[in-house]
Amino acid sequence: MAHIAVGFLTLGIFALIYALPSWSWILMVFPVLASVTIARYRTVAGRDEVTARTLLGSRTVPWTRIEGLRFTRSSWARARLTDGSEITLPAVTFATLPLLTAASGGRVPNPYE
Repeated sequence: MAHIAVGFLTLGIFALIYALPSWSWILMVFPVLASVTIARYRTVAGRDEVTARTLLGSRTVPWTRIEGLRFTRSSWARARLTDGSEITLPAVTFATLPLLTAASGGRVPNPYE
């Protein structure tokens, strides 16, 4: 769904390129960066571990090191680890917790049940 918004942004930039063809091609950097960011940010959960991918890296943590999840004003969940640190779980929202429950094999409780 987010890539559709990038498509509309690209169409708007094409209108600028048509109106000002000399310098406006540089604006095509923005849709490319947005698309790469959308494709890169994600959380991959399995039965034994969870991987949080960000723009420049990723971090894999076994479920045994996660004490719980919390939600702040930002839209993505944060996993609190046993050592007291936290990692952000991109694209995990309160609405997607049932999917995380299924992927984790029930390690994350489903709040809707």
